[in-house]
Amino acid sequence: MASKGQHVIPSGGKWIVRRAGSLRASNTCNTYAEALSKATTIARNQGSGIFVHGKDGRIVRHIPVSKGGSKSK
Repeated sequence: MASKGQHVIPSGGKWIVRRAGSLRASNTCNTYAEALSKATTIARNQGSGIFVHGKDGRIVRHIPVSKGGSKSK
């Protein structure tokens, strides 16, 4: 994972949130919405973005998040 930020990745029927460069998941969630919410909170605190991965592992969506702010479109 080369991109800085929080990565939301499908894994075994669940969704994991993982910091870029980390081997361990910071959160494991039952739904995409829950994982995205947790990733948004972390990214907002760090001033980083969110990268959503597809089942093939490729990044399919980037969501910029401003520090202390909300997701921007």
